Amino acid sequence: MKIKNATAVVTGGARGIGYAIAESFAHQGAKVALIDLRAVDLERAAAKLRETGVEVRCYAADVTAELQVEKAMRDIADDFGSLDVLINNAGIVQDGLLLKVKDGELQGKLSLDRWQSVINVNLTGVFLCGREAAANMVRLNSRGVIINISSVSRHGNAGQTNYSAAKAGVQSMAVVWAKELARFGIRAAAIAPGFTRTDILTSMKPETLERMIAPVPVGRLGEASEIASAAMFIVANDFFNGRCLDVDGGLRL
Repeated sequence: MKIKNATAVVTGGARGIGYAIAESFAHQGAKVALIDLRAVDLERAAAKLRETGVEVRCYAADVTAELQVEKAMRDIADDFGSLDVLINNAGIVQDGLLLKVKDGELQGKLSLDRWQSVINVNLTGVFLCGREAAANMVRLNSRGVIINISSVSRHGNAGQTNYSAAKAGVQSMAVVWAKELARFGIRAAAIAPGFTRTDILTSMKPETLERMIAPVPVGRLGEASEIASAAMFIVANDFFNGRCLDVDGGLRL
C-alpha cells in the first residue's frame, strides 16, 4: 500500500508508541486520525502533527465502549472519505503477581478488577476497533491493513498474567483476521515490541531499568520510532500478512 494520502487511524495515538507511529505516517504524507481518551491530549498531539502539513483529526473515545468505537470509526470513514490503516495500539498496564505469599502465608491475590481492566482495554478494545475498522473498510471497498500492537510479553512474563494473556490474544486475532478478511483485500498483522523507551519506563528507578536492559542482546531500550518503522514496513509491504513482527532487540522472555 502506498502510505502517502492513505487514511491511518491510531488508537492510543496521543503519546508514546502510538504518537510515534502517527508521526511517521504524517511525515510520509498520510492523513491521520487519532483516537484516545482525553480530548486535551489529543489536541496537543494533533497540533504537533499538523506542522507536517497533513490533515489530522481527533476522536475522543473509550475503546472498551462498543457504541463509542462504532461512532468513531464511522465518523473517521465519513470525515476522510476513506479508512485504510488501523493501528490497534491503545493499552494499559496493571501488573501484579497471581499470588503474594510470605513465610508460607497467603498475603494477597491478583484481583478480578485488575485482570478485567487490562483485558477490557488491551483485548476487547482491540477486538472492537478491529471489527469496526474492518466493517468500514469493506463498506468503502478499501484494501486496508490492520496492525495489532502485541508485546514480547505475549510469551508470558512474571507479574503480567493479564497483560501477557491480552497480548497473546491480539496476536492470535491478527492471524484469524488475516485469514477471514483476505477475501476483501484486507491484511492483518501484529508487532511485538520489546522494552521500549516511553514515559512509563523512563520514570522507573535507574536500577530497575538496568535489570530490564540486562537480558536484551543489543544492550538498550528500543525507541518508539523503531516500532513506528516496523509499522511502516508492514503497511508498505503488501505480501506481509498474518504474521507478528518482533522488534525487541533479540530479547526472549
